[in-house]
Formats: sequence, C-alpha cells, structure tokens
Amino acid sequence: MNNLFILLSNYLEIKPLLGLSDLLFGSSMTDAEKVFGKADESEFLEDIEEFQSTVWHYWDRGFSLFFDENQKQLFCCVEIDNRDVLLWGHEIFEMNEKQIVELFKSKGISVFETEVHEWGEKRLSFDETNIDFYFEKNKLSSINYGKSEMDLPLILPN
Repeated sequence: MNNLFILLSNYLEIKPLLGLSDLLFGSSMTDAEKVFGKADESEFLEDIEEFQSTVWHYWDRGFSLFFDENQKQLFCCVEIDNRDVLLWGHEIFEMNEKQIVELFKSKGISVFETEVHEWGEKRLSFDETNIDFYFEKNKLSSINYGKSEMDLPLILPN
C-alpha cells in the first residue's frame, strides 16, 4: 500500500474545472507557492483579448500556472506537458485521442470539437470541462484547462 501511495504522490492530478492537484482555481499566488514552491520563471502577459495574466513556469515539473490580473491575481488556468499526470485516475499522456474521447464519454461528456492548427498541432476540446488537448504527430503533447469561463476569463497561450 505504501508503494502505491509513493507512486501516486509522484503524479500531478488534473481536476477539470477545479484545479491542479491540491491547488484550486481561485487560489492566490501565495497559496500556489505553498503547494508547488517557487516558480522557475515568472512572466507577465498582456493584450490577450483584453486580459492580462501573470504566468508562473515550473519548467522542471512540466507545467505553468496562470493568474488573472483582472481577478486579483487568482489562479485561473494551467498549461501542462508533464507526462506524470493523472486525469480521473488515468495516465492521460499514455492515451491516444480516441481513448481520451472514450474516457470523457464514460464521464457523461460526449460533446467535443477538433481543429488542426496551421502550424500542425491538432486540438481536441471539451467545452463542458474547459479543457483542450494538443496533439503533435498523433501524440498528446500538452493540455490546457481552466476554471469555468462563467467564473473567470480563460487566458491560454496557444
């Protein structure tokens, strides 16, 4: 049992519409630092559809946290490419597009859309959970997700 706990504790957990592992959307930067420690790098993004955000990059851990400047710098979304991440108990980066669609269908979420960007990446989106999966050469490369758009504006770099 302890080995399973140690194994699972190495994984980040995607919680659609809620947050990343123990950090919930709407949390402060102070809360984020308590959960994940100091970021490797911080940057300020502005002029993205009239929104501004501070982004904390955790390069070695494979994710970035976004804090909405218009909402008192509260945690609003995540970009993640860390392969050690779980979604509903599944190692999501080990799944292909069809398997991800089936996983969402098993959770009662069957509406999705896809788009191939001009630079070649394919996006698979589930608007109900405000999550986007990006594929390069049919392999999952990154995931962007955030708080419900009804609550906070979503600011994604892609």
